[in-house]
Amino acid sequence: MRDEKLIGGAYAVAAFGSWGVLPLYFHVLRHVPALEILSHRIVWSVVLLAGLLTVLRRWQGVRAALADPRTRLMLMGSTLFICVNWLTFIWAVSAERVMEISLGYYINPLVNVVLGVLVLRERLSPAQGVAVALATIGVANLAFQTTGLPWPSLVVALSFGFYGLIRKTTNVESIEGLFLETLFMGPFALAFLLWIGAIGTGSFTAAGPGQALLLVAAGLVTSLPLIWFTSGARRISYIAVGFFQYLAPTGHFLLAVFAFGEPFSVDHAVTFAFIWTALAIFSADRWRQATRARRERRAGAAAE
Repeated sequence: MRDEKLIGGAYAVAAFGSWGVLPLYFHVLRHVPALEILSHRIVWSVVLLAGLLTVLRRWQGVRAALADPRTRLMLMGSTLFICVNWLTFIWAVSAERVMEISLGYYINPLVNVVLGVLVLRERLSPAQGVAVALATIGVANLAFQTTGLPWPSLVVALSFGFYGLIRKTTNVESIEGLFLETLFMGPFALAFLLWIGAIGTGSFTAAGPGQALLLVAAGLVTSLPLIWFTSGARRISYIAVGFFQYLAPTGHFLLAVFAFGEPFSVDHAVTFAFIWTALAIFSADRWRQATRARRERRAGAAAE
């Protein structure tokens, strides 16, 4: 059991760590239009995931999902949200706004709480209410003290929040689900790439084989972290996954400040202080709830 947890932790670190350094990959491709990168990401993900499903012999799950009208409709919705999320992320890196992407993924767990309350009718604990209020104050501070709302942060947080909500309520495994999501957008992405190639504005072969390989690798950087994540999530507790998820926005934050030289003003510091305080309260509350649940299970088992 202990070895399984160590392996699960290693997978989680690999997944969230790779997501944390993902801006480096898109920074190398910053001269390529964001929509073109997104299209390559979709097309090559379809190819890679199809191969993976073949190796794992998991096509039955794909067929079952396609046969169910509700699952198809839900996955079409999640496709829209994940494409908006990916496009915003790619654009933000090229526009040197990685700091705002970091902020978006920091507040995403709190967005999930709000969606759980509003959509799933889950109960909001007092600590979670305080955390959401602090995060709201932090975002409002940045909006009032700078040029306006940090819209990339909000788009990333909300799109990923709604994406997670749909996937949570849809009975499909992660790899099969991602394959179908990219498959639904695949024809549009492929048509766009063929069109820009035909009119001579595509970037696939414009800068030699190195750039072409980087664009093909978009499928790998999309799929591999997901495989690591699912492998880790099966072996460790949900609360542990919750702590590991902060590796990604922390990586974005460090890259924004130290690698890309984005400005970090006093207003940014105040906003992030509110967000980090909110996350500390939120994480402590989750830890307390998980600890209490374990004690109750042990007490129930002892009583039997």
